[in-house]
Amino acid sequence: MPATKDKNGTWISRFYYITHTGERKQSFKRGFKTKKEALEYEREFLTSPDANITSTFEEMCKLYLDDISCRVKASTANLRKVVLTQRIIPYFNSHKLSEITPADIRTFQNLLMKETEYSQTYLRLINSTLTAVFNYAVKFHDLSYNPVTKAGTIGKLGTEINIWTIDDFKRVSAEAEERIDIYTILNLLFYTGMRIGELLALEYGDINFKKKTIKINKTLSRINGEDLVTPPKTESSNREIMITDSLLEILKIYTRKIYALKMETRLFRLHQTNIRKQIKKFAERVGVKEIRIHDLRHSHASLLIHLGVNPLAISKRLGHEKVDTTLNVYSHLYPDSSEKIIAMLEEL
Repeated sequence: MPATKDKNGTWISRFYYITHTGERKQSFKRGFKTKKEALEYEREFLTSPDANITSTFEEMCKLYLDDISCRVKASTANLRKVVLTQRIIPYFNSHKLSEITPADIRTFQNLLMKETEYSQTYLRLINSTLTAVFNYAVKFHDLSYNPVTKAGTIGKLGTEINIWTIDDFKRVSAEAEERIDIYTILNLLFYTGMRIGELLALEYGDINFKKKTIKINKTLSRINGEDLVTPPKTESSNREIMITDSLLEILKIYTRKIYALKMETRLFRLHQTNIRKQIKKFAERVGVKEIRIHDLRHSHASLLIHLGVNPLAISKRLGHEKVDTTLNVYSHLYPDSSEKIIAMLEEL
């Protein structure tokens, strides 16, 4: 059970544990100055020899979520919480953690694959989240081994990429001119390759009209109905993107329409769902296939590859941590150069 704050402003540690005789008891202690101290007390108690922990799976999930809440981005912690609450805890529920076997995990995995239509990427996310909980229990609560590791993995990394060609984009973009906000968003996403969270966090001061650049140094996530601006996905995501004169002109026209514009004014206040619906509407009007918002980022990368831009430059523009990421995601888009290599060797 998470730490709670009392009326005096101090923190209370309250949680359940099971003794070596199998009796379920509650530990209660107040007076901690910070939430971190209360959670640390709980961790130390549960890992002590006296506790002889045989927590239920649900109790361990709560400890895991409390632990990562100050170690990962809020959006990541919230995603793990949603996956655990909606997909995993209902199945394992009150099972004792130490009694869950690889066979139990295997049964759960098979159920997911047989009776649902989850994507391969989502199956992999569920499995990796389950793995993380058991890894936490092994490392900090003396669980003897991780049964998920023995059971094996399910799902695959997302490899299917849908893109718009330049002609597709121009048709949709022209149709969207009636909505200056959607028109601007479309052009920014297609011609810069920035992530949607990075775009929604953009402020007027991030645009340098003289240098013709856009500074990316934050991202926006929506958690429990609230907008949360945080540092970007990785350190490499902090970058400056050079833009064309035509895109700069689109931004000038759009920003002139923003009331009481200041340097710290966020440029776009739309929710992702609304943006997706609008893009879908304009695509349907002109008979262009629907793609995800993130596929506009893929479309930008595809365009650069088609223009012959080297992978390192593409990696830096997209804000990938390693050029390997760029190659792994987009390698299938690069043309087969075998004949060109042989011709060059023959010439030598």
